[in-house]
Amino acid sequence: MSNSVALSKLADKMQLENLLPDMDISKKKIITNEVNRPALQLTGYFDHFDAERVQVIGYVEYTYLEHLSREEKIPVYEKMLSYQIPCLIYTTMTKPDPDMVELARKYDVPIFITKKATSAFMAEVIRWLNVELAPCISIHGVLVDVYGEGILIMGESGIGKSEAALELIKRGHRLITDDVVEIRKVSDDTLVGTAPDITRHFIELRGIGIIDVKNLFGVQSVKETGNIDLVIKLEEWDRDKEYDRLGLEEEYTEFLGNKVVCHSLPIRPGRNLAVIVESAAVNHRQKKMGYNAARELYNRVQNSLMKNMNKKEED
Repeated sequence: MSNSVALSKLADKMQLENLLPDMDISKKKIITNEVNRPALQLTGYFDHFDAERVQVIGYVEYTYLEHLSREEKIPVYEKMLSYQIPCLIYTTMTKPDPDMVELARKYDVPIFITKKATSAFMAEVIRWLNVELAPCISIHGVLVDVYGEGILIMGESGIGKSEAALELIKRGHRLITDDVVEIRKVSDDTLVGTAPDITRHFIELRGIGIIDVKNLFGVQSVKETGNIDLVIKLEEWDRDKEYDRLGLEEEYTEFLGNKVVCHSLPIRPGRNLAVIVESAAVNHRQKKMGYNAARELYNRVQNSLMKNMNKKEED
């Protein structure tokens, strides 16, 4: 996990209503992507209490508290809030009672409310925190969405990555980030790429300068985030190097422990990079759906050889 995410960012993203607006939450951080419903804690059981998690009070917890007397509730409130939990969120149009609000102010614990149902809200928070708190690295490259596939284009500076991305944008595909790609590992199978805030939607073209893709081509030409499904490495054509011409065996590159299919693409004058990237995206999608063109060709050749051998034996 990376270090933390600001509590204020969570509040803005989930559109939470702050019941203690006078409290300074700018320096409060969330350090885990887990969320807790403190059901047992409200009964007084605090062993193994995950106090570092966002705490969510749903309708069940709320109705349970409604059945307790004030003398029973206050010690439980005080014990839970004394753990310095990141925040307390009431869901499903429920609200804390005045005692909870006052004690939260005493222990400097923010309280939020949301109209969303508890299960849906928790799923949304966990999904968002998974991305925000995922391990992250920054690499040099261009990330584009081509036919729904996230294509990471890599290569040495000046080899034509941004020009290829611009041609893809003109052909109706979407830019996620140019020059710097922030890669987050959100699961053992999924890598998500985003742009740094400062360079989002910009492309650098040598000899022209910086262009704003969103303003130049419209909002349909950009995307905030995208999975990294395929890596294409651009390299100068090497006459002495043997390049894969069939693609029977997949090559991989690794980011944060996750392997991603990788193609090395030699650059020569006259090669249309945008069309090649489009073809690679569609071909990769076909493979995921169970069709492998290289394997199909190999099987046809093998079948043809077998037929010829059988024919010779018959003759």
